[in-house]
Amino acid sequence: MWVQIWSDEFDGPAGSSVDTTKWGFDVGDGCPNVCGWGNNEKEYYSSDSANIRLNGQGQLQIVARVSTDTALHCYYGICRYRSAKITTRGKMPVAPGRVEARIQLAAGQGLWPAFWLLGDNIGTVGWPTCGEMDIMENKGSQPTATSSAVHGPGYSGNTPFVNVHGTGPTTQFHVYAVEWDSQSIRFFVDSVQHYVVTRAIVSQRGPWVFDQPFYAILNLAVGGNFDHDPTSDAIFPATMLVDYVRVFTRQ
Repeated sequence: MWVQIWSDEFDGPAGSSVDTTKWGFDVGDGCPNVCGWGNNEKEYYSSDSANIRLNGQGQLQIVARVSTDTALHCYYGICRYRSAKITTRGKMPVAPGRVEARIQLAAGQGLWPAFWLLGDNIGTVGWPTCGEMDIMENKGSQPTATSSAVHGPGYSGNTPFVNVHGTGPTTQFHVYAVEWDSQSIRFFVDSVQHYVVTRAIVSQRGPWVFDQPFYAILNLAVGGNFDHDPTSDAIFPATMLVDYVRVFTRQ
């Protein structure tokens, strides 16, 4: 039986920030450590309410906008876009169990929303040894499908375990979830399991690094290697709506 142990329902007044006892912000363009966040992304992540705020209806808005600040510089020149990225790192370590979120996405090439987990030990062992589970990623140019992936040592970057799943319109709300234990990682959309990665399969390419705590991430990237730079079908501001994030343990 799954028992809920943590959640954020994003209740609060319209325009207010996220609960900083639960979430922290990644700010900037990834420099000086990993410029472009390792993917040649074009956004500058901000904690401003123009980019991340509660909408007063029990939902979180992550908003990507065209940047008009000519004094804001990114690794490639004047920053073209501003968006937001939040994480539970240092706030809520997520042990093997179940993590889910109800999310509505924006559409248009160059938009790259994601809901994912990174190993809590990334600061000491680095990526990909820390492990990564991508519960939901979406190419804005493909507004009827999302993907889930597993990265680790020997199976990362362009060679992860990955599955693309048809969801119906991603501009409608869907529940994206992962369940994992010592033997497998299982991905779901709207309670339908669409992908399983087992310890036995992983061991054929590298070590299993998922018997440890992880932390959750929500972000809306713009541009980069995944879906390339925006075209005219990406209408800004573009909003990723998150109804809730919930964490469960098995009892």
